[in-house]
Amino acid sequence: MPQTKKESLFFTTIVCFSMVFSMSLYNLILHGQFSWGHLFGGLIPGFIVAFLLDVFVVAATAKKIAFALPINKEKKLHMIIAISSCMVLGMVFFMSMYGVVIQFGFTKEFLSYYRAAFVANLVMALPLQLLLIGPVCRMILKKSQQNNWLNEKAID
Repeated sequence: MPQTKKESLFFTTIVCFSMVFSMSLYNLILHGQFSWGHLFGGLIPGFIVAFLLDVFVVAATAKKIAFALPINKEKKLHMIIAISSCMVLGMVFFMSMYGVVIQFGFTKEFLSYYRAAFVANLVMALPLQLLLIGPVCRMILKKSQQNNWLNEKAID
């Protein structure tokens, strides 16, 4: 897990980018709208929104909830699963809203579109985060910590 602010920012960035890329790809395929132009056209704005939501809204709340759950906090795996699950729930809550607003705007069908998007996104995002993105990004973070990538000083 991240031990410094720099590591935390690095970890948040790689997890957020990986999830936005994967979920954008998933949603475009799911709705029969995949093209590289659509994917890359929405990737940067989606990443910016997701990153800001993660850093300023979801992360602190998700961690508070995870630490309040009746789990064995001494077991690292239990804490990883609790925090990751709470993060996914929060991010799916907000990013599904973002996706519906971007695709359809605020129409009278907003709630039905939102419910469908929330369920479809949660079904994909939770296992994606717990089984693939989370472990891969934690491995990248661990390698960076071992090799001191984030703490090396520039040579002039």
